[in-house]
Amino acid sequence: MAPTSTPQTPFGRVLTAMVTPFTADGSLDLDGAQRLAAHLVDAGNDGLVMNGTTGESPTTSDAEKERLVRAVVEAVGERAHVIAGVGTNDTRHSIHLARAAQQAGAHGLLTVTPYYNKPPQEGLYQHFTAIADATDLPVMLYDIPGRSGVPINTETMVRLAEHPRIVANKDAKGDLGRASWAIATTGLAWYSGDDMLNLPLLSVGAVGFVSVVGHVVTPELRTLVDAHTGGDVAKATEIHQKLLPVFTGMFRTQGVITSKAALGFLGLPGGPLRLPLVGLTPEETARLQRDLTAGGVQI
Repeated sequence: MAPTSTPQTPFGRVLTAMVTPFTADGSLDLDGAQRLAAHLVDAGNDGLVMNGTTGESPTTSDAEKERLVRAVVEAVGERAHVIAGVGTNDTRHSIHLARAAQQAGAHGLLTVTPYYNKPPQEGLYQHFTAIADATDLPVMLYDIPGRSGVPINTETMVRLAEHPRIVANKDAKGDLGRASWAIATTGLAWYSGDDMLNLPLLSVGAVGFVSVVGHVVTPELRTLVDAHTGGDVAKATEIHQKLLPVFTGMFRTQGVITSKAALGFLGLPGGPLRLPLVGLTPEETARLQRDLTAGGVQI
């Protein structure tokens, strides 16, 4: 059983989009994944998103994705939501991944906007509803036009929200105006998918975060969201400002790269990257260390 949820916070408030740990030879590190998942939940995460962009989903196989979800559910599934990324630009493939994730014990699905083939809004609507129809799991949409090339328009969001299993959206659109209208008109639980905008999105109605920097500052993110929901906006703002160097440093390059480097600083599982991603240069490593230290991370 997954932890208790509500319609307002179907996956909790603080989630980390977890990296996929690999061993030195580049193979899947399931033991490391379980240890990292336990660490992140102990730190205060309500849930973990597996097999997303930060999980290097473009370069992991379907079998690896299923094994990873199964291992993380085994490690933390009784005390945290385990959300499986199943989005591709092929609806049939996404349905296959969704069904495999359900069989592996996932508590929910993350479905990114189809990328590269740039479908029209009706194509997006049919794609997402087909995935939602394929299992009994709740679905979080993932709107990130900077990667996919196509935004989910507010009107399409309204239509999708009518589906009983489409319950949330991860917003990486970077448009607070559109987010404000979509939150007000769809009723979807809104999660920030852009760490720099975590606090601004809370201010217009978001309920929480799907974070990359959660790998290193989950306790601070928890305190921030609890302060904001408790009405202490000044405290939430103070934490947001303290974390600005972390937000900046973790996105100077691709977030998977910096996350695995940061985990290495902390002695946590991460391991190497799969091409076409590559590790930080010595200069980039030193800069990341300075950024994290400036944001209060003890490394």
